[in-house]
Amino acid sequence: MRLVVDLNKCQGYAQCAFLAPDVFAMHGDESLVYDPQPDHEQRERLARAVAACPVQAITADGVDPDGALRGPEAPDGR
Repeated sequence: MRLVVDLNKCQGYAQCAFLAPDVFAMHGDESLVYDPQPDHEQRERLARAVAACPVQAITADGVDPDGALRGPEAPDGR
C-alpha cells in the first residue's frame, strides 16, 4: 500500500494522527510526519483517516477518496 499526503494542503488538524497513530504523527504544532508505506493491517484505520481529513490532503492506494476500502480486502470485494 502506498500513501501520499499533500503537505501543501495539510492544515495540521491531526484527525489522521488521532485515527491512525501508527501511520501519522504530528511533529510540533503544524508538521505532519507519516509512513508512506504502512502495513496492510492499517487499512481500516487508514480509510477512516482519509475520510476524516477536512482538506482531503491524503490519498492511499486501495482507499477511495471518501475513505471506503477497495480491492480484495474490502468487505464488498471492490
